[in-house]
Amino acid sequence: MTISLEHARTIIAATRAKGRELGLKPLSVVVLDAGGHVLAFEREDGAAPGRFAIAQGKAYGSVMLGMAGSAQMARAEQQAYFMAAVNGVYGGQVVPVPGGVLVRGEDGGVIGAVGVTGDTSDNDAEAAMAGIAAAGLKGEA
Repeated sequence: MTISLEHARTIIAATRAKGRELGLKPLSVVVLDAGGHVLAFEREDGAAPGRFAIAQGKAYGSVMLGMAGSAQMARAEQQAYFMAAVNGVYGGQVVPVPGGVLVRGEDGGVIGAVGVTGDTSDNDAEAAMAGIAAAGLKGEA
């Protein structure tokens, strides 16, 4: 199973809708495939222009490490040198905080990741999970 452009569009629309429902600040949402390539991205009106890099970094770290943002943050707190080294390996592209959500296929394998930024990291992750569920996929925050 792979994550499709149609999945990505659904995830983004539903993530943004959840953000509005919760009254979150303007969100930026990116969906990556299993290779870390961007399938789709949207930045809501009022979101800072630099949000793409943050959303992408959250998703990229998740897909490349096979670890959700919350697990990456816990690892960074316990083994800061390891996460610093990982970030060096990936050219500084990893943002190890919640809001980077793995997308898993029916067999449990990683098929992509979603990165959301704009509000608190926990709220970003909640919105991403709603988007992933709306696409009929399984998320791991």
